[in-house]
Amino acid sequence: MVVYRPSVSGGRRVTVRSSGRDEILGTAHSDHDPVVFLEGAGVDALESVLSDPQWVEWRDGPAHEFSAA
Repeated sequence: MVVYRPSVSGGRRVTVRSSGRDEILGTAHSDHDPVVFLEGAGVDALESVLSDPQWVEWRDGPAHEFSAA
């Protein structure tokens, strides 16, 4: 899963690679949102996976930061 930089209005786009292409899961406004996105994709997840680089790549901004850029 990739969590992109915070947008100017707040929140971060979240994608996952599936079948060779990136699928947008939604916009996260807290650590809880990516966990919900994973659960919606059928993955049992805890917020601890957000600190695991095998699960999540935080791009262009500090991890766990969702406020406006």
